[in-house]
Amino acid sequence: VAGLIFVGVAAVCLPTDCVTKVALTISCDNLLDMDAFSKSDPMCVLRMNTSGPHWYEICRTEKIQNCLNPRFSKSLVLDYYFEVVQKLRFEVYDIDTENCSLEEADFLGQMECTLGQVSLLFLSNYEGCLFDQIVSSSKLTKPLVRRDRTPAGSGTITVKEQTDNRVVAFEAAARKLDKKDFFGKSDPFLEFYKQTETGWQLAHRTEVIKNNLNPTWKPFRISMQSLCGGDVEKLIKVDCYDYNNSGSHDFIGSFQTTLSQIQQATQSYAVSCIFTSLKEQVTPYQSLTSLPLHTVKEYTFLDYIMGGCQINFTIAIDFTGSNGDPKSPRSLHYINPQGYNEYLAAIWAVGNVIQDYDSDKMFPAFGFGAQIPPTWQVSHEFPINFNPANPFCAGVEGVVLAYQQCLPQVKLYGPTNFAPIINHVAHFGRQALQQQTASQYFVLLIITDGVITDMDQTRSAIVNASRLPMSIIIVGVGGADFEAMEFLDGDDGTLRSATGEAALRDIVQFVPFRQFTNAGSAALAQCVLAELPDQMASFFNLFDLKPPSDSCPS
Repeated sequence: VAGLIFVGVAAVCLPTDCVTKVALTISCDNLLDMDAFSKSDPMCVLRMNTSGPHWYEICRTEKIQNCLNPRFSKSLVLDYYFEVVQKLRFEVYDIDTENCSLEEADFLGQMECTLGQVSLLFLSNYEGCLFDQIVSSSKLTKPLVRRDRTPAGSGTITVKEQTDNRVVAFEAAARKLDKKDFFGKSDPFLEFYKQTETGWQLAHRTEVIKNNLNPTWKPFRISMQSLCGGDVEKLIKVDCYDYNNSGSHDFIGSFQTTLSQIQQATQSYAVSCIFTSLKEQVTPYQSLTSLPLHTVKEYTFLDYIMGGCQINFTIAIDFTGSNGDPKSPRSLHYINPQGYNEYLAAIWAVGNVIQDYDSDKMFPAFGFGAQIPPTWQVSHEFPINFNPANPFCAGVEGVVLAYQQCLPQVKLYGPTNFAPIINHVAHFGRQALQQQTASQYFVLLIITDGVITDMDQTRSAIVNASRLPMSIIIVGVGGADFEAMEFLDGDDGTLRSATGEAALRDIVQFVPFRQFTNAGSAALAQCVLAELPDQMASFFNLFDLKPPSDSCPS
């Protein structure tokens, strides 16, 4: 038996395009132990199939160290389209590498279903996209199987309605915690639980604070739906543990309270939330401070778009020599009689979706890694229309035309440097942030064939950009080894600069084009843009920036 996988789904109705948001939470039990001297390090990967035989990755949970019964805290958020059959596959892996590479991971088991089966949504008014009746609690159980289709446990998927977009902002600290480590203090972290009919359900897990009995955790937010179902009088539970690499974390203490009690409390009351280490024993020196605590509205991607936020789309094209002579049919830059190559396919697929969110549809397009006229110096951020004062192209068609006209005029060279173009776009993102509005968000599409040669500078540029209204999409073309690109796509939150500075959030989405050779541009665009709505909304919510217009839906 490979184990059991449990998936909880919460749905939020959105007002346009007959689409609803679903957030999936996952847990597993009794997974196979694939490591010789420890336990498996599980991670769940969600893949989707909307047509044909091709499955593409949508998102991943975090990796949990040394654990056969993981409870993943990261929710996997999807757009649900009623008119599309969206097949889902949940794959569980034992991850043994720092960059979470699946090629070197052990497969533990999988299950498949459709998003329609999960959601069980009934429409009372489809034409107006009004979802008046949603099954508030339904379950779907299916087998968890190995690749040879042998039984490997079962999986349960639960769907619950979520129309409350309020979140609770916490600042948590603890004092005088128990010392659990023999040669040190404790490495504490917190787990917040929601009370359900079947028991306590994990809603949030904080980061681990190393070697500290008086920790202060980073500020964090939990949706009220996830924490208490929107009921401020409903009990919530907070557990405190000492983290161990073995996965057997030491229990420090626990307490129960309600949001209402915390919200109405004075500072002295908040400190009196005391961890109980034993059922009949209260340790008065172990306490949690959770002030200030306040409830805020969490705006959605559509709130910002309908409220007037513009997405500024910039394209960067790799003109390094490893692409091959554009005159050769073997070159990735070869323009065949049908006017197609992988670079053009990526531009069309992503640009056609993005341009609907940009009112003027004027896109700056740059090249990097080529020798350009008249001096033939190598440049890593030159406009492909050769007009530095106005690098904008009219729509996707303008970008394609400028690209085709640029190719014969440059000499493909090298190296493959990303940092200059990332910093170029970040400059405009920094200017927009200074305005303290949610009026502009910047998306950089990098299309490349090779290994990054300025990795340290690129990591620093991404870490800096993670604090700006900006996302980076990387499409890898050709058959190169893209392990470094996977590293930059920091879904597990581990990306750091060369000096150790951590990224504030994940802003990079990497997709190898070869996965979509026969799947079509729609599948490529859907995968490439999967994380963008959440990245944009989460950034503006993090900085408490409201949509520009008050006319956006509540």
